[in-house]
Amino acid sequence: MHTGTTDGLHYEIHDGPADAETVILSAGLGGTGAVWEPQMAALTARFRVLRYDQRGTGRSDAALTVPYSVEAMGRDILAVMDATDTLRAHLVGQAAGGMATLALALDRPERLQRLVVVSGWSHADPHLTRVLKAQTRLLEAFGPAAWVEAAPLFHYPADWISRNDARLRAEAARQIIALPATGVILARLDALLRFDIDDRLDEIDLPVLVCAAADDLLVPPRCSRWLATALPNATLDLAPWGGHAFPQLAADAFNATLVAFLTGGD
Repeated sequence: MHTGTTDGLHYEIHDGPADAETVILSAGLGGTGAVWEPQMAALTARFRVLRYDQRGTGRSDAALTVPYSVEAMGRDILAVMDATDTLRAHLVGQAAGGMATLALALDRPERLQRLVVVSGWSHADPHLTRVLKAQTRLLEAFGPAAWVEAAPLFHYPADWISRNDARLRAEAARQIIALPATGVILARLDALLRFDIDDRLDEIDLPVLVCAAADDLLVPPRCSRWLATALPNATLDLAPWGGHAFPQLAADAFNATLVAFLTGGD
């Protein structure tokens, strides 16, 4: 593994086989590349893998670019590509990272190969808007501790939360310490609420795998169904279980689908 920083963005390069294509992993609202750990072994067996901490999160600079937007998130991916001599790459993005992937596909499609959008959307539908605004008000009114305590309700299936309560409580203390600044989270939530590319989806003609879980309580599966319908060259894969965190909770099934798509079925 090699690490580096460009324009305040911390990244890791995991070398794969000789002459392997590159896969870039872009996380959700939490922003850190570590969320993709369950995918690393499956991907590095076939690809050069690049993961990074989004601006304002993890080991990257705490300050966001002004004005901040999903389009700015996409430009950050491009900055990491340029810094690592990555001419073209496959992009895999979850939620916020998926939005950044779509934004970059509109801006610089010649730099991209295949796209995977996990629990994504082209605009915040009424349910998602309610969730993002509820998260905003929770953080503003009650602070980071309440935010961390409530987060599992949005991310995991109810039965999984019940079975893993001790684990979640143990992780909460570490999460509070690692949480980005409140202003950063609020700005990122606002960027996601403002994102709307419904009228431009037909411009993205790259191959796209749209993934979601049927029991996601944060991003309703209908958002993914719409993406799969409106994008010219998209395939929908709907997991039966796992909530918003299904790539982590049902990693084996997700990884098999992911690798099959990125390799074109080879």
